[in-house]
Parts: sequence; structure tokens; C-alpha cells
Amino acid sequence: MNEDCLKLTTYFSERRRTGSAFLADALLDVYGRHGITTSVLLRGAEGFGLKHHLRTDRLLTLSEDLPLVSVAVDTRERIEAMLGDVVPLVQLGLITLERARMLRDLTVPVTLPDALHEATKLTIYVGRHERIDGRPAFVAVCDLLHRRGIAGATALLGVDGTEHGRRVRARFFGRNAEVPMMIIAVGSGDRIGHVLPELGTLLRRPLLTLERVRVCKRDGELLGTPHPFPHTDAHGMPVWQKLMVYSSEQTRIDGRPAHGEIVRRLRKAGAAGVTTVRGIWGFHGAHEPHGDRLLQLRRHVPVVTTVVDSPERILKAFDVIDELTPQRGLVTSEMVPALAARSEHERRGELRLAEHRF
Repeated sequence: MNEDCLKLTTYFSERRRTGSAFLADALLDVYGRHGITTSVLLRGAEGFGLKHHLRTDRLLTLSEDLPLVSVAVDTRERIEAMLGDVVPLVQLGLITLERARMLRDLTVPVTLPDALHEATKLTIYVGRHERIDGRPAFVAVCDLLHRRGIAGATALLGVDGTEHGRRVRARFFGRNAEVPMMIIAVGSGDRIGHVLPELGTLLRRPLLTLERVRVCKRDGELLGTPHPFPHTDAHGMPVWQKLMVYSSEQTRIDGRPAHGEIVRRLRKAGAAGVTTVRGIWGFHGAHEPHGDRLLQLRRHVPVVTTVVDSPERILKAFDVIDELTPQRGLVTSEMVPALAARSEHERRGELRLAEHRF
């Protein structure tokens, strides 16, 4: 089954509560009750929100309330039906809605819409310990994507979520084989289209989404700037944008991790919020797929940094990111048609979808 869908993403802090429960548990309970096709809860490594309160796992004093990101994907009807239960829970945080194409059957030819041919973000959902020919599924998938010339891919480990509508969470004891994880890949529409049938033969129960993006920068080469979206669509609905920076834990700027410097500089520049999530395996550009290995003295994992803001602020954020990615990294931009952000003193946006054809 291939169908249009919505991706609901929530950014909040680890210790955020709603009533007597942690917000993370409350959100995943809602996803489970609604039988959401797939959802993943990711633990961030660094970031800040509207209050610009920095949290990072690099400093013990700032690591007590790290960022969390929950991603839920299903048909538009099911996601919109769930919003009435989700929105009241998120009193402090950021919620976005984005359009995507969901693929659950790769046995038939897949024709990409024209909008996806510039560049495409492919997200693949697999089980934490799912294996392909004796190897972890995320390793096999990243290796295939690398061989086929995809621009980059990052495997992100979930700690909770739903798989094909069923709630599965990581536990201290147990293999946690079914806890979902996501692999985010970026490439040209043609190359993504050609690799889809091969992914269909690899994966036991394929579940993928496709989204339109623009590749702005790759390994120091400037390929374009973020789309010049207007502030509102033809109906007056606000338009938002997102930048994603795919880099490596080992990339340094003046001796410091590049992703940490990006967060610090964007915070100083007044960005509305930034979140960095550390992956466990992946690649970008011509670099071989990599991740943590035994006997390493330094971490060698991919990281993904996400910025969501107004089109005007995104252009300013891109200038900062462009300066801080002189040789390494993959930078993409995309439209966010609906956003609701809340802090103790400020509210922005609403979860009504803006028109996406400009």
C-alpha cells in the first residue's frame, strides 16, 4: 500500500510531565491507543527550545533534562483524529506536521511524484535487532544505500514507539528486538527510486516514507540555499522551514564537536530551537558507513542537528551553518506546513496545514 500520510513530530524535554506522567509516556500511550502505524521516541544529545535553555550530554550539570523527539507517521485521517489527544498534553515544546508518502508494499513498481525528483528524503523503519543475512538490518540498509550512491544515511535508535500499530518499548532486561528505529537517507529522486525495489527484497515488512527536500550543501560544496518560501501561503496560513545537518561526532571546529558549535552559535543568533540526535551508524558523501566499535578512544558516530523556524530566520541559520560546515557534512532544507510552539511566555503557530505548492 502506497499512500499520502502525515508525520507528527514533537520536540520536548526529557523531564517534562503532563499531570502525573512523563510527557514521553503519555504521547506514546496515545500513539498506542490510536494504533499509529509507526512511531519512534528518540533521545537527543544536545539542544534548546524557545526559552534558549541549553541542555547537553557533554556537561554533567546540563545533562539532567536532555531533549526528546517523538515521530509518529500514519494517514492524514488518523493523525488528524489523534491531534485532539496530543495537543493538550504538550504545554511546553514544539509540534510540527509534515506531508510524506508512505510505502508499505515494494513488490509493485513505485513511481515517484514529480515533486520528489529534485531530492528525496527516504526514512526506513526497522526493528532494533532485526537482521538481514546475519547482520543488523540498519547496517545492511546503510551499506546498500552507500553502494547505490545515496548522498547520506543515518540510523537513529529508538527507546519507545509503535510498530505496525502495536506499542513496543525498550526495557532494561530483554533483547528489545522489536523496538523501532529509523534510518534517514537523502538522495536524488532517481537514485532513491531505483533503490526502493532492492529495499523491498531486503526487508521482511517494509515501512518507508518519502519527503521532498533540497540538498543545500554536501562535504563543503554549496549546492543551493533554502527554498525562498513566503511567510504565508495563498490562504494566509503561516509557512515554516526546517534545516537538517548530517555530520559526524568526530568532526571538529576549533577542537570542539562541530554539532555542539552549531547549537551554540544558533543559540547565540536567536534561533527558536535546535535539537541534535546522535545516531549509531551511517554515512554522508563518499565516506564509508561507520559507527561505534570496540576499543575506540573517541566516538565515531553520525549526528543529526535539526532547526525549525520561520523562512526569514532559517536563512540566517543557514548562514551560520554554512560557515561551520566548510568541508564536512550534508545540509538539507524542507518545508514545514504546520507548527505549534509553546513556552511559558510565548505561543507560535497552529496545526493547520499550509498549502505546499509554491
